[in-house]
Amino acid sequence: MSAPVALITGSAKRIGAAIARTLHADGYDLALHYRGSADAVAALAAELEAARPGSTLTLQADLAEFDRLPELVAHTVGRYGRLDALVNNASGFAPTPLGSATPAQWDALFASNARAPFFLAQAAAPHLKAAHGAIVNLVDIYAEQPLREHTLYCMAKAALVMATRSLALELAPQVRVNAVAPGAILWPEDGKDEAAQAAMLARTPLGRTGTPEEIAEAVRWLLREARYTTGQVLRVDGGRLLGG
Repeated sequence: MSAPVALITGSAKRIGAAIARTLHADGYDLALHYRGSADAVAALAAELEAARPGSTLTLQADLAEFDRLPELVAHTVGRYGRLDALVNNASGFAPTPLGSATPAQWDALFASNARAPFFLAQAAAPHLKAAHGAIVNLVDIYAEQPLREHTLYCMAKAALVMATRSLALELAPQVRVNAVAPGAILWPEDGKDEAAQAAMLARTPLGRTGTPEEIAEAVRWLLREARYTTGQVLRVDGGRLLGG
């Protein structure tokens, strides 16, 4: 039998790359989406190809361009002949202080965090139904607990939580749809001051950051083993939501 196939958005770096490595080690062939990180995704694909030749496909797309969304699914199925899993990991994150937020910021944050996951799921649905597959969306604690000066991001992630629940209902019983809500895993690449990091960890009962590998394992479990679970948000946050 052919290997199961997963399409992962935003797979070149950080949590996306960890998800790719974990699923690949679990036997998946992968379609690795990226937007601008061509060198990083090429290195990742080379690493995975060394372990299992012919097991990766790299796909470049700006998820804000609607026509590219069904193309990602079509290219994946065209290469492998099937699609078993969709992991909506790609995410935009930027401050939008009230009083200066713009429609362009609204469009950008909703495009990556809500619109693209929905329309990718819509395009993937027939193939996922045929495979009795699954979708995992990467959401955020801030979908439930707002972050100051990030209202649009919080709104977009809240939309993705509702999409998770609604798609779980719409696609049942053939396709399971769940989400993972990471806590403090990796600090933003543009930096975050040490005092703010310490304050965040002080509100986390387990008292540490998580690892990308812990998020990736949660995704793998939801795809592979959580056979009676759909419409759920799995919080992998060290208890952060409890800490306020």
